[in-house]
Amino acid sequence: MISSGQIVIRRGGVRDAEAVAELHAHSWRTTYRGIVPEEGLGDGMAAQRRELWELRLDADYGEPENTPELLIAERAGAVVGFIYLVPQPDGGVLIDNLHVRPGLNGGGIGRELLTAGRAHVAERHPGAALSLEVLRDNTRAIAFYEREGAERVRAQEGEFPGGFLLPEYVYAWSAERVATGADRPEPADR
Repeated sequence: MISSGQIVIRRGGVRDAEAVAELHAHSWRTTYRGIVPEEGLGDGMAAQRRELWELRLDADYGEPENTPELLIAERAGAVVGFIYLVPQPDGGVLIDNLHVRPGLNGGGIGRELLTAGRAHVAERHPGAALSLEVLRDNTRAIAFYEREGAERVRAQEGEFPGGFLLPEYVYAWSAERVATGADRPEPADR
């Protein structure tokens, strides 16, 4: 477990699916309004996110090095953010999701999750680069990743639920940057 002031970072599991799905849906509706077509943010999204997280967190990925990692940020026992790290066939690791509860952005939660995520990758996947995909119009997230040392690798189109293709960027931290990251305490199981 990593504790920084009021924020605790811990490993997530199946028991967190509902809370993570709720935060994920709320974050999408808030962050992506005006970026993603309204149909992609509709009423069915919460149920879709819940099903997605139940499947992800209950799946058997075989070997530990193939298993994604969910790290949860909590404040006073409430989920306030999460990062989901997915090992890739090329040996890198993808940040598939990094969300902070809307209204709490800018308070250091995202930075703590990213630091914990880099620490996890450095320990469990030595020599791995870390990457993510971010919507081109999500300028706040882009500014955050650039402040945290990520470099834009390329532009592409990403497919979103509902079949929407939207312009996005791929950002990455080299294996060297991941390995020389700041504090790297490992979250504890809970």
